[in-house]
Amino acid sequence: MSTRLADTFARCRAEDRAALVTYVMAGDPDPETSLQVLRALPEAGADIVEFGLPFTDPMADGPAIQAAGLRALKGGQTLARTLELVGRFREENTGTPVILMGYYNPIYTYGVARFLEEAKAIGIDGLIVVDLPPEEDDELCLPTIQAGLAFIRLATPTTDEARLPAVLANTAGFVYYVSITGITGTATPDFGVVAGAVERIRRHTDLPVVVGFGVKTGEHAAAIARGADGVVVGSAIVDALARSLDGEGKAGSGSVAAVTGLVRELAAGVRAR
Repeated sequence: MSTRLADTFARCRAEDRAALVTYVMAGDPDPETSLQVLRALPEAGADIVEFGLPFTDPMADGPAIQAAGLRALKGGQTLARTLELVGRFREENTGTPVILMGYYNPIYTYGVARFLEEAKAIGIDGLIVVDLPPEEDDELCLPTIQAGLAFIRLATPTTDEARLPAVLANTAGFVYYVSITGITGTATPDFGVVAGAVERIRRHTDLPVVVGFGVKTGEHAAAIARGADGVVVGSAIVDALARSLDGEGKAGSGSVAAVTGLVRELAAGVRAR
Protein backbone atom coordinates (compact mmCIF):
# COMPACT_ATOMS: atom_id res chain seq x y z
CA MET A 1 0.00 0.00 0.00
CA SER A 2 1.19 3.52 -0.76
CA THR A 3 2.86 5.16 2.21
CA ARG A 4 1.91 8.68 1.12
CA LEU A 5 -1.01 8.93 3.54
CA ALA A 6 0.93 7.60 6.52
CA ASP A 7 3.93 9.77 5.67
CA THR A 8 1.74 12.87 5.41
CA PHE A 9 0.10 12.37 8.79
CA ALA A 10 3.50 11.61 10.36
CA ARG A 11 4.89 14.86 8.94
CA CYS A 12 1.95 16.84 10.25
CA ARG A 13 2.32 15.27 13.69
CA ALA A 14 6.01 16.16 13.66
CA GLU A 15 4.97 19.75 12.92
CA ASP A 16 2.46 19.57 15.82
CA ARG A 17 -0.54 20.32 13.64
CA ALA A 18 -3.49 18.77 11.89
CA ALA A 19 -3.46 17.92 8.19
CA LEU A 20 -5.47 20.01 5.75
CA VAL A 21 -7.56 17.86 3.41
CA THR A 22 -9.13 19.75 0.50
CA TYR A 23 -11.95 18.56 -1.73
CA VAL A 24 -12.63 19.70 -5.29
CA MET A 25 -14.83 18.21 -7.98
CA ALA A 26 -13.04 16.61 -10.92
CA GLY A 27 -13.77 18.44 -14.16
CA ASP A 28 -15.30 21.52 -12.54
CA PRO A 29 -15.91 23.75 -14.44
CA ASP A 30 -13.81 22.18 -17.21
CA PRO A 31 -10.96 19.64 -17.28
CA GLU A 32 -8.08 22.08 -17.78
CA THR A 33 -9.18 24.45 -15.01
CA SER A 34 -9.77 21.45 -12.78
CA LEU A 35 -6.21 20.28 -13.40
CA GLN A 36 -4.83 23.76 -12.68
CA VAL A 37 -6.74 23.80 -9.38
CA LEU A 38 -5.54 20.31 -8.50
CA ARG A 39 -1.93 21.30 -9.11
CA ALA A 40 -2.31 24.53 -7.12
CA LEU A 41 -3.82 22.98 -3.97
CA PRO A 42 -0.59 21.56 -2.47
CA GLU A 43 1.27 24.78 -3.24
CA ALA A 44 -1.41 26.69 -1.31
CA GLY A 45 -1.05 24.46 1.75
CA ALA A 46 -3.22 21.37 1.18
CA ASP A 47 -1.67 18.20 2.58
CA ILE A 48 -4.14 15.73 1.05
CA VAL A 49 -6.49 16.16 -1.90
CA GLU A 50 -9.91 14.59 -2.32
CA PHE A 51 -10.97 14.58 -5.96
CA GLY A 52 -14.71 14.22 -6.39
CA LEU A 53 -16.24 11.83 -8.90
CA PRO A 54 -19.17 13.59 -10.63
CA PHE A 55 -22.42 11.70 -10.29
CA THR A 56 -25.97 12.51 -11.31
CA ASP A 57 -27.65 11.42 -8.06
CA PRO A 58 -25.49 12.36 -5.05
CA MET A 59 -27.20 11.74 -1.72
CA ALA A 60 -24.69 13.22 0.72
CA ASP A 61 -23.75 16.38 -1.17
CA GLY A 62 -25.15 19.82 -0.47
CA PRO A 63 -26.05 22.42 -3.10
CA ALA A 64 -22.47 23.61 -3.79
CA ILE A 65 -21.07 20.18 -4.56
CA GLN A 66 -24.20 19.10 -6.43
CA ALA A 67 -23.83 22.13 -8.69
CA ALA A 68 -20.14 21.39 -9.20
CA GLY A 69 -20.93 17.84 -10.23
CA LEU A 70 -23.52 19.04 -12.72
CA ARG A 71 -21.05 21.55 -14.21
CA ALA A 72 -18.47 18.78 -14.58
CA LEU A 73 -20.92 16.37 -16.16
CA LYS A 74 -22.14 19.06 -18.54
CA GLY A 75 -18.53 19.57 -19.57
CA GLY A 76 -18.17 15.88 -20.41
CA GLN A 77 -16.32 14.69 -17.32
CA THR A 78 -16.23 10.91 -16.95
CA LEU A 79 -14.48 8.51 -14.62
CA ALA A 80 -11.91 7.77 -17.32
CA ARG A 81 -11.19 11.48 -17.73
CA THR A 82 -10.88 11.88 -13.97
CA LEU A 83 -8.24 9.16 -13.87
CA GLU A 84 -6.49 10.89 -16.75
CA LEU A 85 -6.42 14.19 -14.82
CA VAL A 86 -4.86 12.50 -11.80
CA GLY A 87 -2.30 10.87 -14.07
CA ARG A 88 -1.33 14.28 -15.43
CA PHE A 89 -1.14 15.64 -11.87
CA ARG A 90 1.20 12.78 -10.92
CA GLU A 91 3.60 13.76 -13.70
CA GLU A 92 4.50 16.78 -11.56
CA ASN A 93 3.52 15.76 -8.03
CA THR A 94 4.39 12.36 -6.63
CA GLY A 95 4.15 13.25 -2.94
CA THR A 96 0.64 14.56 -2.26
CA PRO A 97 -1.91 11.84 -1.44
CA VAL A 98 -4.95 11.82 -3.73
CA ILE A 99 -8.24 10.30 -2.61
CA LEU A 100 -11.15 9.74 -4.99
CA MET A 101 -14.47 10.49 -3.32
CA GLY A 102 -17.89 9.72 -4.68
CA TYR A 103 -20.48 7.02 -5.23
CA TYR A 104 -20.35 3.41 -6.30
CA ASN A 105 -22.40 3.60 -9.50
CA PRO A 106 -19.70 5.16 -11.75
CA ILE A 107 -17.11 2.66 -10.47
CA TYR A 108 -19.47 -0.29 -10.92
CA THR A 109 -20.30 0.82 -14.46
CA TYR A 110 -16.61 1.28 -15.28
CA GLY A 111 -15.76 -2.14 -13.85
CA VAL A 112 -14.28 -2.61 -10.40
CA ALA A 113 -11.21 -4.60 -11.45
CA ARG A 114 -10.40 -2.26 -14.33
CA PHE A 115 -10.92 0.80 -12.15
CA LEU A 116 -8.69 -0.43 -9.31
CA GLU A 117 -5.92 -1.50 -11.70
CA GLU A 118 -5.87 1.91 -13.37
CA ALA A 119 -6.25 3.84 -10.11
CA LYS A 120 -3.28 2.01 -8.58
CA ALA A 121 -1.18 2.54 -11.71
CA ILE A 122 -1.64 6.33 -11.74
CA GLY A 123 -1.03 6.82 -8.04
CA ILE A 124 -4.43 7.05 -6.36
CA ASP A 125 -3.96 6.48 -2.63
CA GLY A 126 -7.47 5.65 -1.50
CA LEU A 127 -11.22 5.79 -1.99
CA ILE A 128 -14.16 7.26 -0.12
CA VAL A 129 -17.38 5.74 -1.44
CA VAL A 130 -20.19 7.08 0.66
CA ASP A 131 -23.01 4.74 -0.36
CA LEU A 132 -21.36 1.40 0.41
CA PRO A 133 -21.89 0.29 4.04
CA PRO A 134 -19.73 -2.38 5.72
CA GLU A 135 -22.29 -5.03 4.81
CA GLU A 136 -21.28 -4.49 1.15
CA ASP A 137 -17.52 -4.79 1.69
CA ASP A 138 -17.20 -7.56 -0.89
CA GLU A 139 -18.35 -5.15 -3.62
CA LEU A 140 -15.45 -2.70 -3.48
CA CYS A 141 -13.86 -2.33 -0.05
CA LEU A 142 -12.06 -5.68 0.08
CA PRO A 143 -10.95 -5.55 -3.58
CA THR A 144 -9.61 -2.04 -2.90
CA ILE A 145 -7.55 -3.26 0.04
CA GLN A 146 -6.29 -6.22 -1.99
CA ALA A 147 -5.23 -3.80 -4.73
CA GLY A 148 -3.13 -1.86 -2.21
CA LEU A 149 -5.32 1.22 -1.85
CA ALA A 150 -6.92 2.56 1.32
CA PHE A 151 -10.68 2.31 1.72
CA ILE A 152 -11.67 5.22 3.93
CA ARG A 153 -14.91 4.96 5.85
CA LEU A 154 -17.17 7.67 7.22
CA ALA A 155 -18.33 7.78 10.84
CA THR A 156 -21.18 10.11 11.72
CA PRO A 157 -22.84 11.58 14.82
CA THR A 158 -25.31 8.66 14.65
CA THR A 159 -22.58 5.97 14.57
CA ASP A 160 -22.98 4.53 18.06
CA GLU A 161 -20.69 2.24 20.07
CA ALA A 162 -22.38 -0.86 18.69
CA ARG A 163 -21.97 0.21 15.06
CA LEU A 164 -18.49 1.76 15.24
CA PRO A 165 -16.47 -1.52 15.20
CA ALA A 166 -18.16 -2.55 11.93
CA VAL A 167 -17.42 0.85 10.40
CA LEU A 168 -13.76 0.62 11.39
CA ALA A 169 -13.20 -3.05 10.53
CA ASN A 170 -11.72 -2.59 7.05
CA THR A 171 -10.98 1.12 7.16
CA ALA A 172 -7.47 2.24 6.22
CA GLY A 173 -5.62 5.52 5.74
CA PHE A 174 -7.78 7.54 8.11
CA VAL A 175 -11.27 7.73 9.55
CA TYR A 176 -13.47 10.50 8.17
CA TYR A 177 -15.77 11.87 10.86
CA VAL A 178 -18.80 13.70 9.49
CA SER A 179 -19.29 16.55 11.95
CA ILE A 180 -22.99 17.21 11.30
CA THR A 181 -26.10 15.24 10.48
CA GLY A 182 -27.25 15.97 6.97
CA ILE A 183 -25.60 16.96 3.71
CA THR A 184 -22.36 18.81 3.04
CA GLY A 185 -21.93 22.53 3.44
CA THR A 186 -25.26 23.27 5.12
CA ALA A 187 -24.42 23.87 8.80
CA THR A 188 -21.58 24.80 11.13
CA PRO A 189 -20.57 22.05 13.56
CA ASP A 190 -20.52 22.36 17.33
CA PHE A 191 -16.76 22.23 17.84
CA GLY A 192 -16.96 20.99 21.43
CA VAL A 193 -19.21 18.11 20.44
CA VAL A 194 -16.88 17.26 17.54
CA ALA A 195 -13.84 17.09 19.83
CA GLY A 196 -15.66 14.64 22.09
CA ALA A 197 -16.67 12.50 19.13
CA VAL A 198 -13.09 12.37 17.86
CA GLU A 199 -11.87 11.18 21.26
CA ARG A 200 -14.55 8.48 21.30
CA ILE A 201 -13.46 7.20 17.88
CA ARG A 202 -9.80 7.23 18.93
CA ARG A 203 -10.61 4.76 21.70
CA HIS A 204 -11.44 2.26 18.96
CA THR A 205 -8.66 2.85 16.40
CA ASP A 206 -5.06 3.96 15.93
CA LEU A 207 -5.89 5.53 12.57
CA PRO A 208 -5.85 9.33 12.21
CA VAL A 209 -9.30 10.89 12.60
CA VAL A 210 -10.14 13.75 10.26
CA VAL A 211 -13.25 15.91 10.45
CA GLY A 212 -15.28 17.36 7.61
CA PHE A 213 -18.69 18.79 6.61
CA GLY A 214 -19.43 22.37 7.61
CA VAL A 215 -15.88 23.74 7.86
CA LYS A 216 -15.82 27.00 5.92
CA THR A 217 -13.15 29.36 7.30
CA GLY A 218 -9.67 29.45 8.72
CA GLU A 219 -11.21 30.02 12.13
CA HIS A 220 -13.36 26.90 11.76
CA ALA A 221 -10.32 24.92 10.61
CA ALA A 222 -8.31 26.07 13.63
CA ALA A 223 -11.12 25.06 16.01
CA ILE A 224 -11.40 21.57 14.50
CA ALA A 225 -7.62 21.16 14.27
CA ARG A 226 -7.21 21.50 18.02
CA GLY A 227 -8.87 18.14 18.53
CA ALA A 228 -8.50 16.21 15.26
CA ASP A 229 -5.70 14.79 13.14
CA GLY A 230 -7.03 16.45 10.02
CA VAL A 231 -9.59 18.92 8.75
CA VAL A 232 -11.54 18.42 5.52
CA VAL A 233 -12.91 21.39 3.59
CA GLY A 234 -14.98 20.89 0.46
CA SER A 235 -18.11 22.96 -0.07
CA ALA A 236 -16.42 26.26 0.82
CA ILE A 237 -13.66 25.62 -1.72
CA VAL A 238 -16.10 24.51 -4.40
CA ASP A 239 -18.17 27.62 -3.65
CA ALA A 240 -15.13 29.89 -3.99
CA LEU A 241 -14.49 28.46 -7.44
CA ALA A 242 -18.15 28.78 -8.43
CA ARG A 243 -18.25 32.45 -7.48
CA SER A 244 -15.31 33.12 -9.81
CA LEU A 245 -17.12 31.78 -12.89
CA ASP A 246 -18.78 34.02 -15.44
CA GLY A 247 -22.46 34.07 -16.35
CA GLU A 248 -22.02 31.04 -18.60
CA GLY A 249 -20.22 29.05 -15.91
CA LYS A 250 -16.80 29.43 -17.49
CA ALA A 251 -13.57 29.94 -15.58
CA GLY A 252 -11.74 33.24 -15.73
CA SER A 253 -8.25 34.47 -14.97
CA GLY A 254 -9.04 34.67 -11.26
CA SER A 255 -10.63 31.26 -10.80
CA VAL A 256 -7.58 29.36 -9.55
CA ALA A 257 -6.60 32.29 -7.33
CA ALA A 258 -10.09 32.26 -5.79
CA VAL A 259 -9.47 28.71 -4.64
CA THR A 260 -5.88 29.14 -3.50
CA GLY A 261 -6.70 32.26 -1.53
CA LEU A 262 -9.17 30.34 0.63
CA VAL A 263 -6.88 27.31 0.91
CA ARG A 264 -4.06 29.50 2.22
CA GLU A 265 -6.44 30.84 4.88
CA LEU A 266 -7.42 27.29 5.83
CA ALA A 267 -3.79 26.16 5.89
CA ALA A 268 -2.98 28.99 8.27
CA GLY A 269 -5.89 27.85 10.43
CA VAL A 270 -4.65 24.28 10.88
CA ARG A 271 -1.20 25.66 11.68
CA ALA A 272 -2.47 28.10 14.30
CA ARG A 273 -1.63 27.21 17.89
